[in-house]
Amino acid sequence: MFNSIINRSSNLAVDDLKIRLIGNKDAELITAYYQKNRAYLQPWEPLREEHFYTLEGWEKRLIQLTELQKHHLAYYFIIFKAGSEEICGVVNFSNLVKHPFHACHVGYSLAEHSQGLGIMRRAVAATVQWIFEEHNFHRVMAGYMPRNDRSAKVLSSLGFEKEGYAKDYLLINGAWEDHILTSKINPNWKTP
Repeated sequence: MFNSIINRSSNLAVDDLKIRLIGNKDAELITAYYQKNRAYLQPWEPLREEHFYTLEGWEKRLIQLTELQKHHLAYYFIIFKAGSEEICGVVNFSNLVKHPFHACHVGYSLAEHSQGLGIMRRAVAATVQWIFEEHNFHRVMAGYMPRNDRSAKVLSSLGFEKEGYAKDYLLINGAWEDHILTSKINPNWKTP
């Protein structure tokens, strides 16, 4: 399917992709990603306040994100195509809970110009493998809106299994949206 290389520094390489945890120095890059893809991502994301799309807003947000990562409470990965310094997507892990749950949620978005290249499938696969192997999570959960065929295909191809249907699950683009709930179980989970 694809070749991945994972190391403990949280830098991942998958085929022609570079995937790494976001840091404070990435404010300009992540601001540009969200500004450029604002209209494209809007139907799939919560309504954002205007400061979400500003450099100052991301500088403040990155202080919080790097603290959460430092304390293993969240992880926010950014994706680059080989030879490019432009972010083409993100994968984030949130709601990290250890004992007795050992589970978290994964979310992701991909730039409009990067659709249809298998980027998200490869990036989610590599980061889920990382969260399983490096942090020994037992379950990763993901939800998607029933009309989001691309997300459904990504998750299904990676072995996420449907577990339920949640009415009015998330407030997306100003409206409550139903979601199909899925998860993937770590086959190599070890009791801590």
